[in-house]
Amino acid sequence: MTTINPCIGIRHEDKYIMERRVAIVPKHLAELIKEGISFEVQKSEKRVFTDDEFKKAGAKMVDSLSEAQVVFGVKEMPEDFFETEKTYVLFSHVIKGQSYNMPMLKAMMEKKCQLIDYEKIANEEGRRLIFFGRFAGLAGMINSLWSYGQRLKLEGIENPFSTIRQAHTYSSLSEATKAVSEAGYALASKGLDKKAGPLIIGFTGYGNVSKGAQEIANLLPSIEISPEQLLKLDFDKTPANIAYKVIFKEKDISTPIDEKLAFNLGHYYKHPELYKNNFEKYIPKLSILMNCMYWDDRYPRIVTKNYLEKLFKTTNPHLKVIGDVTCDPDGSIECTHKGTEIEDPVFVYNPVKRDFTMGFKGEGVLVMSVDILPSELPRESSEAFSDALFPFVKAIVNQDFGVKFDKLSLPLPIKNALILHQGELTPDYKYIESYF
Repeated sequence: MTTINPCIGIRHEDKYIMERRVAIVPKHLAELIKEGISFEVQKSEKRVFTDDEFKKAGAKMVDSLSEAQVVFGVKEMPEDFFETEKTYVLFSHVIKGQSYNMPMLKAMMEKKCQLIDYEKIANEEGRRLIFFGRFAGLAGMINSLWSYGQRLKLEGIENPFSTIRQAHTYSSLSEATKAVSEAGYALASKGLDKKAGPLIIGFTGYGNVSKGAQEIANLLPSIEISPEQLLKLDFDKTPANIAYKVIFKEKDISTPIDEKLAFNLGHYYKHPELYKNNFEKYIPKLSILMNCMYWDDRYPRIVTKNYLEKLFKTTNPHLKVIGDVTCDPDGSIECTHKGTEIEDPVFVYNPVKRDFTMGFKGEGVLVMSVDILPSELPRESSEAFSDALFPFVKAIVNQDFGVKFDKLSLPLPIKNALILHQGELTPDYKYIESYF
């Protein structure tokens, strides 16, 4: 499998209509070509970097990636796309045993392929090195402020956020941030109507996604308050010309089932089954909940359908919008029944009837759960992603994957992200067999 003249393929994205990102941008492609690596790039009419930009950088524009030994993509690929013994680098979404992607994984195994998953490329401390998270947060917060403005407008409440648009409609991130800043100026000048205010934004988590969302919120006149201060907030005495930000950590979200025990972060990660929800008391105080933290089904849910039903039956909640950036269907936000598309991004969940209506209208809470938020800022997010990926590309394409797993000379973060080698699950990922 060793090649003298290595060739990389760049796949066009077809899982979503509005997926416009790319893993390696023309600038980095041109640098790699100077070092003796050739490129095939699948033609695409929608990719944010045009075919002409890639062609000028030195790539061969093709319909199929027949010569490439290593193929880089962003999202999952169709089962019939894979070729024997080739290497594929993508977000595969198989590490939780996701049933909808097991057929893809099996197809790769049958063709004796290599699979490298961006999600598992991490340093020795386990921190991810290659990610779109910040841009998911940026776009998610823009969309959630847009959603908030539209919901208030439907209630007949004039507000500064009704001028904000969905993130992908702006020509650049700078244009979008300018619009949010202008809304912030109007908020400071006029404040929110008493029927709506004050604006309180809660963020679950404090990683890259949450930091991206906070970047946008910081464009508004704002102060940060603690979860404890939030509970004491008297709406009648709280100024409505600024935003109040609350960052929730694990200890705010979950608590030991045994009330005699204190919260311990290490214990929580090892034994999440011994913890229960501690978040519900904060929900009635929030205007917008930005869900930005990792979750899987070992952990307590953050917002349950039962709680929302109780809340909406007994009060007229302050909560208008849930920006579910994490976007786990039926997951930490139980009423997120699906990841939405950019072209149809929001729905209203009626907690009493337990049904959903796409769009802004309806009784209940609005949920923004776009599954590919970074693609709403496709150029900037692709550039940042490619910057992080670039240092590893040569090592991947120059690796002889014909050798045994323990003889691979890949950088450790890449080797640890190798889910399949010669069609076999590597040692760290053997557990996935139990999901077949």
